[in-house]
Amino acid sequence: MTAARRHDPGPAFRALHRAGAPFVLANAWDRGSARMLAALGAEALATSSAAHAFTLGRPDGGTVSRDEALAHAADLVAATPLPVSGDFENGFGPAPETCADTVRLAAEAGLAGISIEDTDLPGDGAYGRTHAVDRIRAAVVAARALPRDFVLVARADGVMTGSYGMDEALARVRAFAEAGADCVYVPLPPAPEDLARITAAISVPVNALAAGPFARLSRADFARLGVARISLGSALARVTHRAIRDAARAMFGEGSFLPLTEGMPGGEVDALLSRFGEQ
Repeated sequence: MTAARRHDPGPAFRALHRAGAPFVLANAWDRGSARMLAALGAEALATSSAAHAFTLGRPDGGTVSRDEALAHAADLVAATPLPVSGDFENGFGPAPETCADTVRLAAEAGLAGISIEDTDLPGDGAYGRTHAVDRIRAAVVAARALPRDFVLVARADGVMTGSYGMDEALARVRAFAEAGADCVYVPLPPAPEDLARITAAISVPVNALAAGPFARLSRADFARLGVARISLGSALARVTHRAIRDAARAMFGEGSFLPLTEGMPGGEVDALLSRFGEQ
Protein backbone atom coordinates (compact mmCIF):
# COMPACT_ATOMS: atom_id res chain seq x y z
CA MET A 1 0.00 0.00 0.00
CA THR A 2 1.41 3.39 -0.95
CA ALA A 3 1.77 6.13 1.62
CA ALA A 4 -0.65 8.32 -0.35
CA ARG A 5 -3.40 5.72 -0.36
CA ARG A 6 -2.80 4.96 3.26
CA HIS A 7 -3.00 8.68 4.02
CA ASP A 8 -6.26 9.41 2.19
CA PRO A 9 -8.44 6.52 1.03
CA GLY A 10 -11.51 8.77 1.20
CA PRO A 11 -11.79 10.09 -2.37
CA ALA A 12 -11.63 6.63 -3.96
CA PHE A 13 -14.13 5.33 -1.44
CA ARG A 14 -16.53 8.24 -1.90
CA ALA A 15 -16.40 7.85 -5.68
CA LEU A 16 -17.81 4.32 -5.40
CA HIS A 17 -21.10 5.63 -3.97
CA ARG A 18 -23.40 6.09 -6.98
CA ALA A 19 -27.16 5.79 -6.67
CA GLY A 20 -28.48 3.07 -8.97
CA ALA A 21 -24.99 1.63 -9.56
CA PRO A 22 -24.23 -0.03 -6.23
CA PHE A 23 -20.88 -1.50 -5.27
CA VAL A 24 -20.50 -4.35 -2.81
CA LEU A 25 -18.93 -3.31 0.47
CA ALA A 26 -17.37 -6.60 1.58
CA ASN A 27 -17.34 -7.02 5.36
CA ALA A 28 -14.24 -8.93 6.49
CA TRP A 29 -13.30 -10.16 9.95
CA ASP A 30 -9.52 -10.72 9.81
CA ARG A 31 -6.52 -10.18 7.53
CA GLY A 32 -7.11 -13.46 5.76
CA SER A 33 -10.75 -12.80 4.87
CA ALA A 34 -9.83 -9.24 3.85
CA ARG A 35 -7.15 -10.49 1.47
CA MET A 36 -9.38 -13.20 0.06
CA LEU A 37 -12.16 -10.73 -0.67
CA ALA A 38 -9.78 -8.19 -2.18
CA ALA A 39 -8.13 -10.81 -4.39
CA LEU A 40 -11.53 -12.01 -5.59
CA GLY A 41 -12.67 -8.59 -6.75
CA ALA A 42 -13.88 -6.47 -3.82
CA GLU A 43 -13.61 -2.73 -4.46
CA ALA A 44 -13.79 -1.76 -0.78
CA LEU A 45 -13.87 -3.52 2.56
CA ALA A 46 -15.56 -2.95 5.89
CA THR A 47 -15.32 -4.33 9.36
CA SER A 48 -18.31 -6.10 10.87
CA SER A 49 -18.94 -5.55 14.56
CA ALA A 50 -20.67 -8.92 14.88
CA ALA A 51 -18.08 -10.87 12.87
CA HIS A 52 -15.27 -9.23 14.85
CA ALA A 53 -16.99 -10.16 18.10
CA PHE A 54 -17.25 -13.76 16.88
CA THR A 55 -13.48 -13.90 16.35
CA LEU A 56 -13.08 -12.88 20.00
CA GLY A 57 -15.50 -15.55 21.16
CA ARG A 58 -18.18 -13.03 22.05
CA PRO A 59 -21.79 -12.47 20.93
CA ASP A 60 -22.84 -9.47 18.88
CA GLY A 61 -24.11 -6.25 20.44
CA GLY A 62 -21.81 -3.89 22.27
CA THR A 63 -19.32 -6.52 23.42
CA VAL A 64 -16.28 -5.01 21.68
CA SER A 65 -14.55 -1.92 23.04
CA ARG A 66 -13.56 1.07 20.95
CA ASP A 67 -9.86 0.31 21.40
CA GLU A 68 -10.43 -3.26 20.21
CA ALA A 69 -12.46 -2.10 17.22
CA LEU A 70 -9.84 0.47 16.24
CA ALA A 71 -6.98 -2.03 16.47
CA HIS A 72 -8.99 -4.54 14.42
CA ALA A 73 -9.82 -1.89 11.81
CA ALA A 74 -6.18 -0.82 11.51
CA ASP A 75 -5.26 -4.47 10.90
CA LEU A 76 -7.72 -4.66 7.99
CA VAL A 77 -6.47 -1.34 6.61
CA ALA A 78 -2.95 -2.75 6.55
CA ALA A 79 -4.01 -6.00 4.89
CA THR A 80 -4.82 -4.69 1.38
CA PRO A 81 -4.70 -1.48 -0.69
CA LEU A 82 -8.50 -1.16 -0.61
CA PRO A 83 -10.38 1.54 1.33
CA VAL A 84 -11.90 0.24 4.55
CA SER A 85 -14.99 1.47 6.39
CA GLY A 86 -15.57 0.80 10.08
CA ASP A 87 -18.79 -0.71 11.42
CA PHE A 88 -18.56 1.20 14.70
CA GLU A 89 -21.93 0.34 16.23
CA ASN A 90 -23.27 3.35 18.21
CA GLY A 91 -19.97 5.23 18.10
CA PHE A 92 -19.04 3.57 21.42
CA GLY A 93 -21.04 5.82 23.68
CA PRO A 94 -24.21 7.87 23.93
CA ALA A 95 -22.68 11.37 24.01
CA PRO A 96 -22.27 13.36 20.79
CA GLU A 97 -18.73 14.19 21.91
CA THR A 98 -17.94 10.47 22.08
CA CYS A 99 -19.11 10.02 18.48
CA ALA A 100 -16.90 12.94 17.42
CA ASP A 101 -13.90 11.41 19.18
CA THR A 102 -14.60 8.09 17.49
CA VAL A 103 -14.52 9.77 14.07
CA ARG A 104 -11.14 11.34 14.80
CA LEU A 105 -9.68 8.08 16.09
CA ALA A 106 -11.07 6.17 13.11
CA ALA A 107 -9.35 8.56 10.71
CA GLU A 108 -6.08 8.11 12.59
CA ALA A 109 -6.48 4.35 12.15
CA GLY A 110 -6.56 4.85 8.38
CA LEU A 111 -10.25 4.20 7.78
CA ALA A 112 -12.01 5.75 4.80
CA GLY A 113 -15.18 6.23 6.84
CA ILE A 114 -17.38 4.70 9.51
CA SER A 115 -21.03 4.03 10.24
CA ILE A 116 -22.77 5.08 13.45
CA GLU A 117 -26.13 3.64 14.46
CA ASP A 118 -28.85 4.95 16.75
CA THR A 119 -29.10 1.89 19.02
CA ASP A 120 -28.60 2.49 22.73
CA LEU A 121 -26.26 -0.44 23.25
CA PRO A 122 -25.88 -2.88 24.93
CA GLY A 123 -29.69 -3.00 24.75
CA ASP A 124 -31.73 -2.87 21.56
CA GLY A 125 -33.66 0.34 22.23
CA ALA A 126 -33.11 3.46 20.15
CA TYR A 127 -31.94 6.89 21.20
CA GLY A 128 -34.60 9.57 20.88
CA ARG A 129 -34.65 11.18 17.46
CA THR A 130 -33.31 14.55 18.59
CA HIS A 131 -30.44 12.94 20.48
CA ALA A 132 -29.70 10.60 17.58
CA VAL A 133 -29.45 13.56 15.20
CA ASP A 134 -27.24 15.50 17.62
CA ARG A 135 -24.86 12.54 17.70
CA ILE A 136 -24.62 12.43 13.92
CA ARG A 137 -24.22 16.21 13.70
CA ALA A 138 -21.27 16.06 16.11
CA ALA A 139 -19.71 13.25 14.09
CA VAL A 140 -20.16 15.26 10.89
CA VAL A 141 -18.45 18.30 12.39
CA ALA A 142 -15.52 16.10 13.42
CA ALA A 143 -15.35 14.49 9.97
CA ARG A 144 -15.35 17.84 8.17
CA ALA A 145 -12.54 19.09 10.41
CA LEU A 146 -10.25 16.23 9.37
CA PRO A 147 -7.34 16.98 7.04
CA ARG A 148 -8.65 14.40 4.55
CA ASP A 149 -11.87 13.03 3.13
CA PHE A 150 -14.01 10.77 5.32
CA VAL A 151 -17.35 9.12 4.50
CA LEU A 152 -19.76 9.18 7.45
CA VAL A 153 -22.74 6.82 7.34
CA ALA A 154 -25.73 7.33 9.66
CA ARG A 155 -27.76 4.24 10.48
CA ALA A 156 -31.39 4.05 11.61
CA ASP A 157 -31.49 0.57 13.12
CA GLY A 158 -34.86 0.75 14.87
CA VAL A 159 -36.78 -1.07 12.14
CA MET A 160 -34.41 -4.02 12.41
CA THR A 161 -34.47 -4.05 16.22
CA GLY A 162 -38.20 -3.37 16.54
CA SER A 163 -37.80 0.01 18.23
CA TYR A 164 -39.77 1.95 15.59
CA GLY A 165 -41.36 1.62 12.16
CA MET A 166 -40.60 2.82 8.65
CA ASP A 167 -42.15 6.28 9.06
CA GLU A 168 -39.83 7.03 11.96
CA ALA A 169 -36.87 5.53 10.09
CA LEU A 170 -37.58 7.82 7.14
CA ALA A 171 -37.83 10.83 9.43
CA ARG A 172 -34.51 9.91 11.01
CA VAL A 173 -32.54 9.36 7.83
CA ARG A 174 -33.88 12.62 6.40
CA ALA A 175 -32.68 14.39 9.54
CA PHE A 176 -29.33 12.59 9.40
CA ALA A 177 -28.85 13.71 5.80
CA GLU A 178 -29.78 17.28 6.71
CA ALA A 179 -27.21 17.10 9.53
CA GLY A 180 -24.54 16.30 6.95
CA ALA A 181 -24.29 12.51 6.83
CA ASP A 182 -22.68 11.33 3.59
CA CYS A 183 -24.75 8.15 3.35
CA VAL A 184 -27.72 6.70 5.23
CA TYR A 185 -28.67 3.15 6.09
CA VAL A 186 -31.86 1.44 7.30
CA PRO A 187 -30.92 -2.23 7.78
CA LEU A 188 -33.55 -4.80 6.77
CA PRO A 189 -36.69 -2.74 6.15
CA PRO A 190 -39.91 -4.79 5.80
CA ALA A 191 -39.77 -5.11 2.01
CA PRO A 192 -37.70 -4.09 -1.02
CA GLU A 193 -40.30 -1.43 -1.81
CA ASP A 194 -39.31 0.27 1.44
CA LEU A 195 -35.76 0.61 0.14
CA ALA A 196 -37.21 2.43 -2.85
CA ARG A 197 -39.08 4.74 -0.46
CA ILE A 198 -35.80 5.56 1.26
CA THR A 199 -33.83 6.24 -1.92
CA ALA A 200 -36.67 8.38 -3.29
CA ALA A 201 -36.83 10.46 -0.11
CA ILE A 202 -33.08 11.01 0.41
CA SER A 203 -30.60 13.03 -1.64
CA VAL A 204 -27.50 11.26 -0.29
CA PRO A 205 -26.40 7.69 -1.15
CA VAL A 206 -28.25 4.83 0.53
CA ASN A 207 -26.70 1.62 1.85
CA ALA A 208 -28.62 -1.66 1.82
CA LEU A 209 -27.85 -4.87 3.68
CA ALA A 210 -27.68 -8.13 1.71
CA ALA A 211 -28.86 -10.39 4.51
CA GLY A 212 -31.98 -12.34 5.41
CA PRO A 213 -34.62 -12.06 2.67
CA PHE A 214 -32.64 -9.27 0.99
CA ALA A 215 -29.87 -11.75 0.14
CA ARG A 216 -32.29 -13.13 -2.44
CA LEU A 217 -32.09 -9.86 -4.38
CA SER A 218 -29.46 -9.47 -7.09
CA ARG A 219 -27.13 -6.54 -7.49
CA ALA A 220 -29.30 -5.47 -10.43
CA ASP A 221 -32.37 -5.55 -8.16
CA PHE A 222 -30.67 -3.26 -5.65
CA ALA A 223 -29.68 -0.96 -8.52
CA ARG A 224 -33.31 -0.67 -9.66
CA LEU A 225 -34.24 0.30 -6.11
CA GLY A 226 -31.78 3.22 -6.28
CA VAL A 227 -29.25 1.82 -3.79
CA ALA A 228 -25.66 3.08 -3.95
CA ARG A 229 -23.94 0.55 -1.67
CA ILE A 230 -24.60 -3.06 -0.65
CA SER A 231 -22.98 -4.24 2.56
CA LEU A 232 -22.85 -7.79 3.88
CA GLY A 233 -22.83 -7.14 7.62
CA SER A 234 -22.02 -10.42 9.35
CA ALA A 235 -23.78 -12.55 6.70
CA LEU A 236 -20.61 -13.88 5.09
CA ALA A 237 -19.06 -14.62 8.48
CA ARG A 238 -22.21 -16.50 9.44
CA VAL A 239 -21.84 -18.62 6.30
CA THR A 240 -18.41 -19.70 7.53
CA HIS A 241 -19.80 -20.43 10.99
CA ARG A 242 -22.51 -22.57 9.43
CA ALA A 243 -19.81 -24.56 7.62
CA ILE A 244 -18.04 -25.11 10.96
CA ARG A 245 -21.31 -26.16 12.62
CA ASP A 246 -22.31 -28.55 9.86
CA ALA A 247 -18.87 -30.16 9.67
CA ALA A 248 -18.68 -30.49 13.45
CA ARG A 249 -22.11 -32.12 13.66
CA ALA A 250 -21.06 -34.62 11.01
CA MET A 251 -17.71 -35.38 12.66
CA PHE A 252 -18.78 -35.51 16.29
CA GLY A 253 -22.27 -36.88 15.74
CA GLU A 254 -22.19 -39.20 12.73
CA GLY A 255 -18.45 -39.81 12.59
CA SER A 256 -18.40 -38.50 9.00
CA PHE A 257 -15.70 -36.31 7.54
CA LEU A 258 -17.39 -35.82 4.18
CA PRO A 259 -17.99 -32.05 4.72
CA LEU A 260 -14.21 -31.60 4.76
CA THR A 261 -14.03 -32.73 1.14
CA GLU A 262 -15.78 -29.51 0.08
CA GLY A 263 -12.97 -27.17 1.14
CA MET A 264 -10.93 -25.04 -1.24
CA PRO A 265 -7.62 -26.48 -2.42
CA GLY A 266 -4.80 -25.19 -0.25
CA GLY A 267 -2.83 -23.93 -3.23
CA GLU A 268 -5.72 -21.75 -4.36
CA VAL A 269 -6.07 -20.26 -0.90
CA ASP A 270 -2.33 -19.62 -0.73
CA ALA A 271 -2.36 -17.88 -4.10
CA LEU A 272 -5.19 -15.56 -3.10
CA LEU A 273 -3.67 -14.71 0.26
CA SER A 274 -0.25 -13.97 -1.20
CA ARG A 275 -1.50 -11.65 -3.95
CA PHE A 276 -0.81 -8.50 -1.93
CA GLY A 277 2.32 -9.64 -0.12
CA GLU A 278 3.02 -8.16 3.27
CA GLN A 279 1.44 -4.71 3.58
